[in-house]
Amino acid sequence: QVQLVESGGGLVQAGDSLRLSCAASGRTFSSYAMGWFRLAPGKEREFVGAISSGGIRTSYADSVEGRFSISRDNAKNMLYLQMNSLKPEDTAVYYCAATQGYYAGQRSSDYDYWGQGTQVTVSS
Repeated sequence: QVQLVESGGGLVQAGDSLRLSCAASGRTFSSYAMGWFRLAPGKEREFVGAISSGGIRTSYADSVEGRFSISRDNAKNMLYLQMNSLKPEDTAVYYCAATQGYYAGQRSSDYDYWGQGTQVTVSS
């Protein structure tokens, strides 16, 4: 199993950039597929991006493609989400998720472990 802790959220203006981090516990981080999801007020949980255990394969939601970038550093047990050109509609609580395996994709039900979330607020 793995424990996840997100950080890096905050209040920014439209067009700004922000980098979220997810610190993972344990010695087997490199064996986990990882993902980022977000939850906005009044809406359901939404897929943001996913990355394979070795960091080679990535995927993104259409709404963030070209603006967000997911990456990981297995030597440091860290997952990142670089967010550029932020928009007010990106406002949400962002969650880091993990599951054992090579790659998990966009379905939240495929992930077994979740962090506590970090708030991102984008003003216009």
